[in-house]
Amino acid sequence: MDILTPDTGLFIFQVVAFMLLLFLLGKFAWKPILSGLKEREETIENALQSAEQAKKDMEALNADNAKLLAEARQERDKILKEAMAAANSIKEEAKEETSKITAKMVEDARASIENEKRAALADVRTMVASISLEITEKVLRKELSDKNAQETLVDEYVKDLNLN
Repeated sequence: MDILTPDTGLFIFQVVAFMLLLFLLGKFAWKPILSGLKEREETIENALQSAEQAKKDMEALNADNAKLLAEARQERDKILKEAMAAANSIKEEAKEETSKITAKMVEDARASIENEKRAALADVRTMVASISLEITEKVLRKELSDKNAQETLVDEYVKDLNLN
């Protein structure tokens, strides 16, 4: 049974060795290990805080981006409305100008037609008068070629003069 129960000297030596090992580990190993763990814990904590701050910054940037995008859309809509209004205004002005020009052209055409009509009527009157004179001249020559016809015509004129 000796194998199962240790000797007292051995037991004390093992306890002293264990205490010495604990002292040496506490003095030289645990402090650096604990400080390393503490440093790592602080690094992880700082990284988590940085990540949280980055997340907040990203949310703020996203909010700013959304705000800028909304403002840009409003500005775009405003510019488009102004452009449409300007285009409609220009279109209306062009229509009015075209109407004025068309009315002036129609008025000028009417005046030109009226002038040409008057000129044509004057030409027709001149031609009618000229033709009438020619016809009258031919008729009178024919009638006055005979001496009796001349005397009869002169007598009629004389009678007409006496009556007037």
